[in-house]
Order: sequence, then structure tokens, then C-alpha cells
Amino acid sequence: MPYSVSGDSCTVDREPGDEELYIQQAVVFLEDAIKYRSINHRVDAGSLRLYRWYYSGIIQWGLGLTIAVVLLLAFMERPSSFSMSSDPRHRSPAWQPPCGLTESIEMICLIILSVDVAVKSYLIGWEEFRKSKWLIGYTVVISISVIDWVLSVSMVCDEKLRVRRLLRPFFLLQNSSLMKKTLKCIKRTLPEIASVILLLALHLCLFTMIGMLLFAKSEDPKKNGEWELHFRNLPSSLTSLLVLLTTANNPDGTRSVARQSRHTVIYYRNVFVVPAGTYCLMNLLTAIIYNQFRGYLLMSVQTSFLRRRLGIRAAFQVLTCQGARRAAGQSVPYFMQKKKNLHLLLSAVAQQYEDVGFMDREQFTKIFDELDKDCIKEHPPLPQYSSPTLQRLQLIFSHYYLILFGNAVALANVVCICTVLVLNSEKSTEERDNFVLEIINLCFILYYLFEMCVKIFAFGWQGYLSYRNNIFDGFLTVLLLALQITIFITYRLPYSQWEPSTHSVSLWEMIRLVNLLIVFRFLRIIPDIKLMALVASTLLDLVKNLRAFAGILVVVYYVFAVFGIWLFEGAIKPPPESSVPANTSMENITSNFSVACGTYEQLEYWPNNFDDFGAAIILLYDVMIVNNWQAFIDAYSRYTTEWSKIYFVCWWLISSVMWVNLFVALILENFIYKWDRSHSCSVIDVERIRYETSVQLIFREQVQEPTEEELVCQLHQHPHLQLQW
Repeated sequence: MPYSVSGDSCTVDREPGDEELYIQQAVVFLEDAIKYRSINHRVDAGSLRLYRWYYSGIIQWGLGLTIAVVLLLAFMERPSSFSMSSDPRHRSPAWQPPCGLTESIEMICLIILSVDVAVKSYLIGWEEFRKSKWLIGYTVVISISVIDWVLSVSMVCDEKLRVRRLLRPFFLLQNSSLMKKTLKCIKRTLPEIASVILLLALHLCLFTMIGMLLFAKSEDPKKNGEWELHFRNLPSSLTSLLVLLTTANNPDGTRSVARQSRHTVIYYRNVFVVPAGTYCLMNLLTAIIYNQFRGYLLMSVQTSFLRRRLGIRAAFQVLTCQGARRAAGQSVPYFMQKKKNLHLLLSAVAQQYEDVGFMDREQFTKIFDELDKDCIKEHPPLPQYSSPTLQRLQLIFSHYYLILFGNAVALANVVCICTVLVLNSEKSTEERDNFVLEIINLCFILYYLFEMCVKIFAFGWQGYLSYRNNIFDGFLTVLLLALQITIFITYRLPYSQWEPSTHSVSLWEMIRLVNLLIVFRFLRIIPDIKLMALVASTLLDLVKNLRAFAGILVVVYYVFAVFGIWLFEGAIKPPPESSVPANTSMENITSNFSVACGTYEQLEYWPNNFDDFGAAIILLYDVMIVNNWQAFIDAYSRYTTEWSKIYFVCWWLISSVMWVNLFVALILENFIYKWDRSHSCSVIDVERIRYETSVQLIFREQVQEPTEEELVCQLHQHPHLQLQW
């Protein structure tokens, strides 16, 4: 592809004849454009080699592994999570690492992170470093961590508080540009939703005062049930209505009221509090959070898109400089050699300019716009058979109706298993007639094997393996066949006379495993139903495209878990009468103390505590899904102080209200984006198209194209690339 680029002449402050440097600069700028990275870094030959080495896959993977190790140290450090159970009643002493073990691992990681911040600072230069708040914060966090590490070692690991544990999530944040953008958008969104949160607080305060007036303490003790449970004082009243707002204790919270007057229940609790708060204000809060966050995220995507356009424009400008024109024709193929997975795509587009011999700025930009387009997966051609009979069989076995028939057979197999399970639901393992179910499964598995063989015959090995659905189907078929052979060898089937006591693994256990695989194999119908295929692909894309939002949640979990350990470690201790040996089953436990129904003690939530990092994560997850979270609020307010409720309410607001609603909203954005692009495609086309979905592409239609003046202005401000126009 001996193309050149055309444009106005310019010069660069470089040594004459250094044509390879121009190519390296163009390649790095194009790599920055594809990854949405900033181009404001050093562009001399040595710095470019260091830059490409730093952003290579193995270095970035190693840096991510280092950050993961630093974060996972919390499970090993004191209080250690290495115990069989987190239940304090029969928890064995956790393994405590010797002093110096975790500290040595942490110091190695801190050294690697120090090298990381040093390399980043050198590549962007001192001027850019002073402008980067994240790099300055990175340096400060590492410095504080090193100082705290020295204090830990000097105190022989006996310190009560490790400040650096609270700072470790910063390493995860600064390593992801999209995560930093997401955090910035969340910070900008907070003032916008303050009015709705204030309205929600006023709603709670208003009905709290009404509740305290309606359920004031009476002279008749029989009428004080609601007052004792929910309206004894102001903190208890606010907490009760907040829990009711999440419907976690409904209708438990209205039982005592219902015994007194049904009118109070209907008009006070279930008409005003729940509908106005839960169904109006909470959903309005969700809508505002999503709308405002989406707006700020769109602004961040606009910045990312400007970076891509600026990188492409910088590569073009470097190639149009005097002395670079001879080397410019090698830049695109050189880049494609470095990015082999893009070679075919860029080559196909570049063929359009074969007769012209050069590319202008618009044509050069258009090539890289192809990166955002959907890739069509082409399957290998069908094998050619000379025999008319084989050709006719190939036509039959490659028809789409065979797939539909196979799905119907899989459905019939699942129905048979379900029917047998229902009929045998009341029978014990010894009473079940597993022989009949085994013969039924054998017939279906033989058909699955037949289907796999005829598909291989029709499509060939390469064509068969080019479909992901066939790989999934074939793997399970081979596994089922292996299990059937194992059953035949073990139990001498199809003879129904067998002695289960003579075998280490019962026939029912083998058949149960076969049934599980058959039910799992029924998922093969997902790619053949368009809507289900889109939903499944959307869920899979969440792992890749919404990692930034998951990372933010990890950071919040980590910070709140550390705070929880600091505040509540060892706060809840079971009564001595409830402590049991570690080898005692829960069925044989008898307690000599009485507890109120629905409390932490009565529900036996003892394993959910802040005694170690692992248990703290589980407890925070339980509170996030707001199921019986009032039991945790009540327990920690009783064992510690009423102020502990602030901790749990803050966690509920951040995790359940803000993050979960944002996550759901972005799932909808991802699905709508895919649905809009595939509504005109058939089921087969959906399977063949690999949709390029990322956060940037989801908002691509709303992003404005930067003007030429903006790009030129940005290039003039480059701190290391001095262009003379």
C-alpha cells in the first residue's frame, strides 16, 4: 500500500533524515487514538520506546496484578479472614500471618507502584505533571503508605490502625481513565440530586412527626406496641420509616397497628408513607440520578472522542511534515503490522484509494472510523461433495430447520426430566427407579451425538467450530457421552439389577450430573431467539464495558469495609450461653436466653459482622440488597451507639440508591443501543455480527464532531511536539 498523505507543509524540530522517528510518532498517536489516550507526552525516540513498552499488554497486566495483590492483602492482614467460619459462637482462631509477611509483599507492590508513577511523570513531563491532580494524589498516597508501613514495622505489626488500608482503593481508581471519568461524573451529579434527597428527608421528618403524634405513649400498655417498636424516640422513628421506605419490614412493621385500627394502616402507612416515598420519591430520585449522570458522562465521552480525533489528526500532521513524506507511505502498513487484528479491516478500506495514490485529511480520518463499525464474522465455505446424494444430505443437514428440530428435542428432554423429578419428588434416593430415567437420557444423548456428527458432515470441522453455539453444544454432548459410558462400565446397564452399596458413587448421583448437563445444554436455544440473544450478549458486554462502574463499587465496598472494621470490630459478642463447640451441629443447639422476634440474635445473623474483612464485605452486601437490613441497624445501635445508624444509612444511599440505580440505567442504555442497531437483522445476522459496544460508542450519536480549529489549537498547545505551520 504505497500511499502518501497530502496537506500543507510544516516542519518539526527534529534532526534531518530521521524518517523512522516520524513513523514511530504516527504509530503511537494512532494507538493513543484507538485507546482514547492523551497525546500530551514526550515524542523523542527513547521516550516513544518507553511509552510503548509501558502500555504493552504484559506491563499493564502486571500493574493490574500488583494492584489486585495490594487490595487482597486486606483478607490476610489482622484481623485475618482465614478461618472456616465467621460465626463468633464456634469460630476457630483465624490464621494470623507472621509479622513481616504481608508487609514484605506490600513493600514490593509499593516499589512497583512507585516505578509506575515515576514512569508516568517522566513521559508527560514536569509541566503536565503539575496539572495532573491524579498523579499528584498518586504520589501523596504512595508516600503516606510508605510512612505508615515504616510505622507498622517499627511497632512489630502491633498497631491498631493502618491508615494505608483506607488509601489502597486509590490505586485502582487512578489506573483506569474511564473509572476516573465515572467518579468525576458522580461527583458532579451529587449537587443535582441534593434537592430530591432533601425532599426525601422532609418526607421522612414529616411522617415521623405525624407518627410520633399518632402513636404516642398511652396509659393502656396494650396500645403501646407501635410506640415501643418504632416511635419511642426520634432516631428510632426516623429509622423505622426509612426501613419502611425500602419495604424491608413491610408488612411486619404494621402488625401492631393492624391489631388496633385498620384505618390507620390503610391511610397512614400504606397510602401515604409507602406510595409517596417508595414509588414516587425514590423512583424520581433514580430518574434524576440517571439523567444528570448521563449528561455528565456524555461530556466525558465528548472529551474521549476529542482525544481520538486529536490523535488521528496529530498522526496525519506528523506525516505531512517536510522530510516525512517519503516515510509517510509506510505508516499505515507499519501500524497494521503492529495491530494485526485490525490489518484486514484497514486494508479493505484503504483499497478505495488504490488508484489515487494518496490520502487527504478526511480520507485518512475515515479509515480509522471503520474501527467503530460492526464486524461481520464470515464462516468458512461448506465442503464440496461430488456425489448428488451427499450434496442432498448436506443441504438437509445444513438447513435452519435442523436447528429448530434440535431445540425441540432438547425441550422434550428437559420436560421428561422435569416430569420424572415431579413424580419422584416424595421418594428417597433408594426408592427411585433411576433405570427408566437413564434409558430416557440415553435415547436423547444418542440423538445429540447424531446431530453433532451430521453438522460436522454438513459444515466441515472448521465450519462447525466457527459457530460458538456448536462449540458449546458439542462440548456438552461429548461430556454427556463420556458420562454414559462411565455409567455402562460401572453399573452394567441396560440391566436394571444393580447393587448401589457395591459402588462408591450411586447411580442417582451419576444421573443427577447427567441431568444437570442436559438442562444446562438447553441454553443452546438462546442464540436462536433474537431477543434472548440480545439480552444474553448485553449481559456479557457488561463484564467488559461496565468495568469502570464495577470498579467504583469495589472501591466503595473496600472503604466502607475498612471503616466498619475500625468502628465495629468485636462489637457484637454472643451471650456465653449461646457459644457452642465448633463440631456441634446447629440442630442440636439449645439456648437459655430469650430474644425478640426478628432481631439479629433471633435470626442468628452472627456470621454477619465486622470482625474481619471478608465478613464485613458479606454484611455490606446484605445491607445493600435491603432485605432485613433493619436487623443489622438495630443490633449495632444496641451494641454500640445510636450514631452507628449513620454509617448504615450512608452505605444504603451510596450502594442501593445511587450505584444500583446507575447500573440498572446503564444496562438499559446498553440494551437499547444494541436493540436499535439490530432490529432490522434476522436471527442469523445477529449471530454473525459482533457489535462494537463500549461506553464511548453508546453515546456516539450524541457526541459532536470537533472542528478543525479546535484540533489545530490543541496541537499548538502540545508541550513536546513543536509544529511550525
